[in-house]
Amino acid sequence: MSATPHSNTEQMLCYHCGAACSKQSINSGGDKYFCCQGCRSVYEILNENNLCAYYDLNTHPGNVQKDELREGKFAFLDNDDIKRQIVQFSDGKQSQITFYLPQIHCSSCLWLLEQLPFINQGIMAARVNFSQKELFIAYQEQQVSLRQVVELLAQIGYEPYLNLNQLSSKDVQKTDRSRWYKIGVAGFCFGNIMMMSFADYFAFANSVEHSIQVFFKSISVILSLPVLLYSASEFFVSAWSSIRNKYLNIDVPVALALLITFVRSMYDIFSGSGNGYLDSMSGIVFFMLIGRWLQSRTFQTISFDRDYKSFFPIALDVVKNGTIIPTEISKIQVNDIVQVHSHEIIPVDAIVSKGTASIDYSFVSGESEAVPVRIGELIYAGGKQTGGLLELVVVKTVSQSYLTHLWNNPVFTKKEQPKANLYDIISKYFSYTVLLLGTAAALYWYAQGATHLMWNALTTVLIVACPCALLLSQNYTQGNILRILGLNGFYLRSAEVIDELPRIQHIVLDKTGTLTQVQGARLRYYGKTLNEAQKQQVAALVQHSSHPASKMILEFLNISRVEDVSDFKETAGKGIEGWIADTYLKVGSPEWVGGSLFPQQKGSKSVLWIEGEIVGEFVYSNQYRLGVSHLIGRLKNRYTLSLLSGDNDTELPTIEALLGKDSPILFHQNPQQKLEYIKDLQNRHHLQVMMVGDGLNDAGALKQSNVGIAVSDSDNHFTPASDGIIAAEVLNKLDVFIRFAASNRPIILFSFIVSAIYNMIGLYYAVQGILSPVVAAILMPASSITIVFLTYGLTELMAKRFDLK
Repeated sequence: MSATPHSNTEQMLCYHCGAACSKQSINSGGDKYFCCQGCRSVYEILNENNLCAYYDLNTHPGNVQKDELREGKFAFLDNDDIKRQIVQFSDGKQSQITFYLPQIHCSSCLWLLEQLPFINQGIMAARVNFSQKELFIAYQEQQVSLRQVVELLAQIGYEPYLNLNQLSSKDVQKTDRSRWYKIGVAGFCFGNIMMMSFADYFAFANSVEHSIQVFFKSISVILSLPVLLYSASEFFVSAWSSIRNKYLNIDVPVALALLITFVRSMYDIFSGSGNGYLDSMSGIVFFMLIGRWLQSRTFQTISFDRDYKSFFPIALDVVKNGTIIPTEISKIQVNDIVQVHSHEIIPVDAIVSKGTASIDYSFVSGESEAVPVRIGELIYAGGKQTGGLLELVVVKTVSQSYLTHLWNNPVFTKKEQPKANLYDIISKYFSYTVLLLGTAAALYWYAQGATHLMWNALTTVLIVACPCALLLSQNYTQGNILRILGLNGFYLRSAEVIDELPRIQHIVLDKTGTLTQVQGARLRYYGKTLNEAQKQQVAALVQHSSHPASKMILEFLNISRVEDVSDFKETAGKGIEGWIADTYLKVGSPEWVGGSLFPQQKGSKSVLWIEGEIVGEFVYSNQYRLGVSHLIGRLKNRYTLSLLSGDNDTELPTIEALLGKDSPILFHQNPQQKLEYIKDLQNRHHLQVMMVGDGLNDAGALKQSNVGIAVSDSDNHFTPASDGIIAAEVLNKLDVFIRFAASNRPIILFSFIVSAIYNMIGLYYAVQGILSPVVAAILMPASSITIVFLTYGLTELMAKRFDLK
């Protein structure tokens, strides 16, 4: 017999966050219902300040507020040393600071955050950078403190993300605008040079006066200098670096063509034999810079190299002589007594001196089940405290902790040698071909005694057959692919990863946090139907347990008001028992309670015992991400798969059903074992491997694999170094993203063929030395513009085909 403890009460949606709640839930005294007191408090703050337009812009725009703000949580921000390190500017009267707010997600968020001066008059200005989820605040120190500003943000559901990495980073990260300036300079000069060239292009006979021609040519020469010396500098630097390393990359013929085009143009202009090619030179630089900017813009706000410091809090509460002193993490010493509250990360190795709780080590080991700890036990840095208040005696500081040593393992920071991609391979041969063709044409006309045709052939071959079109094709194609993938929640470190994705032969998957959700699990109740009084009694008991399973049961029962009880006892790691009114209950493991009604049910269990009788049991198992089973089914058709997990093998039958019994499935894997497994696949089986994981225990494997993809549940979730970051909610599209990335190569080849047609037409005349400068000047930018539109159109078309637009 199976029964669900949920009541049949009419379900409502929280007015603030949209979470499910019942009419028994907290209301505003009117027709607005809230899932918790926190959501109601945010509504009341906005209502008092006439800011309820927040709810008009979007339906249920708020963030759930079930976790109450702990008193004193941000007391460390009163510490002048800490405050000095995170405030960007302060003159004693006004301070300015920028916060990272991962909760920002819609126009309502933007509107509300910029209304902060109306909530607290000490805040002078608030500006949101929506794309980077950052909030700039200027406030008056005499009216409001940094701590009060942060507490206000937390009260309205936008708690800033503060971490140790902010203190250890000496330099303030600034946006690199150098390429913007280069594009601006090249675009301005290109437009004006082209405009002044029109007079010669469309003039007949000698209709343009000599003085005007001299003026136009002089201005063109002046404008071409910043393009060559400033805007095109990165092509020359790259080409020179390539030559020094005895390798010709695609920038070598580009730089050579630009240089020869400039020199030939100077000769033509000052000798009076022609008008030069300065407009073409400037146009090519302008278009190529735009293409390279498109490549970088999609991932400039994503951190692919986060370390443990991004995961740790800024300060801990240190107990000294009975007084709690918020202390910066770097100043915590061995033997200090520190307090760690519920759901906080433990940043040091320490021994429990007071309190009992469970530690979730899934971040470090991959084990999803929390480990109970008692007084006197050693706990390691990186664990999350899931119970009540703990007091710990520090045995190792942050710099000496287990987590730090694990992160600093040399194999985790191994650097891969760069691999040649498609356009590098093509450009290598193309570059040699163009140089040989130009030289051969020049030597032929020199042997014929036609010196003027010799120089004309050499320069026009390099100008017309310049591999700029190939570079433009690669830049614009990969730049747009990166942009489209980013819009769909899949961020790649660089364009080179696009070339690696289609080569993948084997995919290694992590379980906890990758296939399954780190937060939340599936819970079912099997047994006798519980009446409302029994539900109330069970809820009243389990609310006092620190075990994650008890918290899941409490949420599952969905009781709005739970009576407090004092006559109970919790046995760490086994269960909780107590008297509720005149009824004696137990909730715990089958071994502790004394049996199970349904032993055939797989998964972890909490058995319910009431007055000497086993009434039922709560069975919980990992919650697999939406669409994971379909994803694995599609991946199996194209790749071989395996699974490595630091978790136990409780769900082996489920995993085997997903991957199939022919796929290797390994549990209890530590970070080093995962890394060695990847190495074995690469070295012994000669496979191109993709690793998909999320925690520090996957960091070595992600680094070792040919492509490492980190799964991120939220923007402030710790993400190890990786080649790509995929949002958890779109993991089920991973195969689609790989196939879309594979369209990169045919698009580049097709656009290059189209460009080659232009080049062959031009080369036919160029090698004869009879190509008109006007035609050469028009042919090259026309080819480039065609490539720009062609690559953009084809990538958009492929995106629609894969349903990514």
